[in-house]
Amino acid sequence: MNTDLNFDTEFFWKHLLTPTDAFIEGLWRTIYISVTAMLLALIVGLVVALMGRSHFTVLRWFAGGYVWLIRGTPLLVQLVLVYSGLAALGVYRFQDIMVSGLVFQGVVQAAIITLTVHEGAYISEIVRSGIESVDPGQIEAAAALGMTPLAAMRQIVLPQALRTMVPPLGNIFNMLMKSTSVLSIIGVSEMFLVAQGLSATTFRTFEIFLVVALYYLALTTIWTFTQRAIEIKLNDQVGIVRSESMIKKLIGRRPIRIEAGV
Repeated sequence: MNTDLNFDTEFFWKHLLTPTDAFIEGLWRTIYISVTAMLLALIVGLVVALMGRSHFTVLRWFAGGYVWLIRGTPLLVQLVLVYSGLAALGVYRFQDIMVSGLVFQGVVQAAIITLTVHEGAYISEIVRSGIESVDPGQIEAAAALGMTPLAAMRQIVLPQALRTMVPPLGNIFNMLMKSTSVLSIIGVSEMFLVAQGLSATTFRTFEIFLVVALYYLALTTIWTFTQRAIEIKLNDQVGIVRSESMIKKLIGRRPIRIEAGV
């Protein structure tokens, strides 16, 4: 049996420390698609969550149906339906457009829209749970003081619900960044698709995808520290003592409880 490892160390370090221009472009595209889709999904999620609490039955049914449909179908299928399916039906074909002198590719438009709609369904449930975690008595008190439901939601409910929503919203963004790897199916030239091209031309599959994995790990690690800083900031505002360090949160360490008599 051959025990020699066919790992090209020089190739690995070269592409890890000095990636190609195409890879850098793919990395940048991964980042801005993730950030843009997340910001838009936050708006969609908030609107859908508020629709789900509406007094109008039609809005509640629409919100419930949207969440049921999107959460019940795979992101990959949604991508193909939005980009290829709509064009095949003759409904809409995504074309490259010029924005402030920059070309906004049709596949990127489809990717952002699909990710926004997909993540918006999950975010709406997070927002709904966050709102429901606030004592209803505070809403009643706000109404007694003459505040409109919208003003009470904006000034009283959402600021308190935000602290409980940050951890799951952070996890959503973490997963969103990793989910951009499936965008290659419609031809978005993000990190994964660029890596596929390099793998096909160099035949160093393990090395190049190990590089990709480390870059994804770097992105999610940076975000984990950012998310933790946001949580600490919000907790400090209400006087909550920090329960664990960023390092412990990152590696998932938890204290082990030993039951008496065991």
